[in-house]
Parts: sequence; C-alpha cells; structure tokens
Amino acid sequence: MMKQIWCSIWVVGTSVSALSAQLQEKVSLTLSDAIRIAQEFSPEAVAARHSYRAAYWNYRFYKANYFPSLTLNATPSLTKSINKITQPDGTNLFLKQDQLNSDVRLKVNQNIWFTGGSIFLNTNLQRLDDFEHDTRAYSSSPVEIGYEQSLFGYNGLKWDRRIEPVRFRESQKVYNETLELVASEASSLFFNLATAQTNLDIASYNYASADTLYRYAEGRYRIGTITENEMLQLEINKLTEETNMMNAQIEVEDKMQAFRSFLGLSHEEVLRVVPDEWVPQFEIPLGKALEYAYENSPEPEMFERRRLESRDKLARAKADAGLKADLYVRFGLSQIGKELHQVYRDPMNQLYASVTVALPILDWGRGKGRIRIARSNVDLVDTQVEQGMKDFELNVSKMVRQFNLQAKCVAVAAKTSRTAERRYEVAKRLYLLGKSTVLDLNSAISEKDAARRNYMLTLKTYWSLYYGLRSMTGYDFENNRKLEDHFPEI
Repeated sequence: MMKQIWCSIWVVGTSVSALSAQLQEKVSLTLSDAIRIAQEFSPEAVAARHSYRAAYWNYRFYKANYFPSLTLNATPSLTKSINKITQPDGTNLFLKQDQLNSDVRLKVNQNIWFTGGSIFLNTNLQRLDDFEHDTRAYSSSPVEIGYEQSLFGYNGLKWDRRIEPVRFRESQKVYNETLELVASEASSLFFNLATAQTNLDIASYNYASADTLYRYAEGRYRIGTITENEMLQLEINKLTEETNMMNAQIEVEDKMQAFRSFLGLSHEEVLRVVPDEWVPQFEIPLGKALEYAYENSPEPEMFERRRLESRDKLARAKADAGLKADLYVRFGLSQIGKELHQVYRDPMNQLYASVTVALPILDWGRGKGRIRIARSNVDLVDTQVEQGMKDFELNVSKMVRQFNLQAKCVAVAAKTSRTAERRYEVAKRLYLLGKSTVLDLNSAISEKDAARRNYMLTLKTYWSLYYGLRSMTGYDFENNRKLEDHFPEI
C-alpha cells in the first residue's frame, strides 16, 4: 500500500521540461491515485491521525487509573535557626536548632472502581540528625495498610468506566470515517478539475470548429451562397468560443490549485486527471446498509456517549448537593531507635481512623437548582439523541436510494453524450452541405456541450455518494467486506 502511495507521489511530484523551459509536462492522475495520496498526505488526513493519537493516549490514561501505582517520595529538609520551643513543664525557650530531617516513603496504591475508594500499602523511614547536640534518631513504619473512601459522594471511576470505552470506540470510528470522507472530498475535487478540463477541451474543440466554419463561410460569402447576417453570426460564434476557451483555462488553473492544496502537494505540476468512465454496477440493500451503519458509524457511539455524560453530570450534581462523608483508615507497625537496625525490631502496632462529615444546611437552593438543571439536561439530551438517530437512519436511507439510482443515471448520461456528439457531427456535415442553418448547428453544439457536462456531473455525484456511503457504513459493498482498519502508528 505504502509503495503504491509513494509511486503515485513520485509520478505527481516529477516534472520534465519539454522543448521550452516554460512548458511543463502534464502528469496524469487517476481517481484511485488521488484518493491514496489524499488519505496519506492531505491536511485533513494528517489532522485525523493526530486526533486519533490524542484519543489513544487519553484512553491509556483512563486505563492506568485502574492499575496499581507505585510511588517513591523523599523529602529531605535542613533547619538551622533559633526557634521558640515549648518545654515539658509548659514554658517556652528560644533554642538554637541545627537539624537535617530525611524522609523516604514507598507507596503502592490501588483504586477500587466499584466503590470509588482506594487501598494503599506504605513503608517509610525517617532519620533526624541534630548537629547541635551531635545526636541521631530513626523512625520507621515497616508496613502500613489503609483505605480511603468518599461515602455518598460522586464515583468518577465508575462513570469513567462507562464513558471512556465508548469515547475511544467513537474516536476509532471517526478516524475510519474521516479517511472515507477525505476520499469523498478528493473525488469531488477530482471531478471539479475533470469538469474544468472537459470545459476547456470543449471550448478548444468548439473554437477550432468555429474557426474552420468561419473560414469556410468566407468563401461561400464571397460567391454569394450565404447572407451577410449568417456570416456575422459565424464570426460571433468564433469570438464567443475564443472567450469561452480563455475562461475555461482560468477555471482549470483555479480547480487545479484547489486540488493540489487538498492533496497536500506543494509542486506546480500541470495535473491532468483521467476519469474512469466505468462505474461499478451493484445495488445496496437498505437493511444491510442500516445494519452496518449502526455497527461501524461513529454517530451511534457519539449519541451513547452524550447520553452517558448527561447522566454523569446528574450523578455529580446529586452527590454535591447531599451528605458528604470521607472515611480514612490506616493500620500498621512502627518503631523508633538511635540506630537503623533498632527501628525494625519489635515494631509496635499503630491505628488511625477518621470520618469527616459535611451536610449542607442552608445553600439557598443552589444544590437543588443544579440537580434540576442536570435532570433537564438529561431529558434534553435524550430527546436530541432520539431525533439524531432518526435523522441518521433517514440520511442512510436517502443516500442508499440515491446511490442505487445513480449508476443508471451515469449510463443514461453517457448514452446521451454519445448521441449528442453524433447529432453534432450530422448537423455540422449538413451545414457544410448547405442543407441546414447556422441556428441548427448552434443548437447541436449547445446540446453536445450540455450533455458532456451533465455526464461529468453524474460521475461526480456517483463517486461522492459511493464514498459517502462507505464513510457512513464502514463497509465495502462492491467487494462485500468490512473496510479494513488502518490506524496510524502511535
């Protein structure tokens, strides 16, 4: 895949000088080449890769909250000053202090998602050096185990466990959808350029034809077989086609620049797009399209995420407005001594437990107001999600119906273009034989040009619908398989 992409880029990025230094070679580009380049190098594709990487690391951050953490803390502090010290008999004395306090703690912590609390295991060692009295002391807690928990409070771990997997699945599907939307936009810009080039081809051909007819008419005018009015009409046709040709050239340059910019190309090669006039002939069953859209589109995931987030906010508002209580329990062993080995002999039990309670008594209805706002937001989101899913189904159904008809439209437009081309040749031949008027010829020219432009428009619509449906369903109906995931390297 990458080899094909780089080969396409090499084809697009290489310019060969012709006889003149100002003349550039026209580089041919097919629709499949353009899509491969756009999905790899377009600014939209690059931005999608960065967004996916950010979502991936955000998901990894969420997952890490449920794994044990190991932390090492050290807080050495040096004190050299005169401080007021309270004596055992209650009196105060100003004493000189020259001390170094060193503390190291190793802590293992594990969050408990279904309660919102955490259990921890500590071991710590403290050393105190008193340089004023040339003494040294140690204190240790070889083992401490504890638990802390917010009672009646908001459990963010539980809600993250519900929301974050949905958010990550949404980001994966958004990335796949974006690549197909890039393909759809690339096909649209491809056919914009193809249409502009077709207009230029038409204008160039019409100008050459009008110039030939005008020169032919000059001879007929001199021998008196056509009127001056007809002669002037042919001259006007020639001048009009010359103007059309110049306008078409400007349009080609404008569409080419837009196409190069979207593909992420910085070169100035003259691109010549080559539309494939064959389109796949198949129909998409509506039921299958809806099934794959629910399975692979990011919209259902997005609606589910919004629904969960609204309930998360309601749970937080209820927790903030009600009784709050924090539980903290710690049990362990401790010992002190003048030597390091002494603090690990015959350690003594230690226990610490606390419960902190907070109950709002008078808040002037702020807590109740936040709950009502959050509950209203839940109802609003539910309504929006319900309507959004209906619109989602309607959009899929609409695109399926349009696509199933578009292949027939392409076939009809192609036949119309060929027929109009033949009619123009007949009208031109009859005019040269003097068996028709210039008005008949102009009508044939207009019909030929309109039919060709309509054919290019139907091709553009077909491929836009084709890649649009792939983006919504994540499915390749032409080959009857799910689109492969091509997630970027992290």
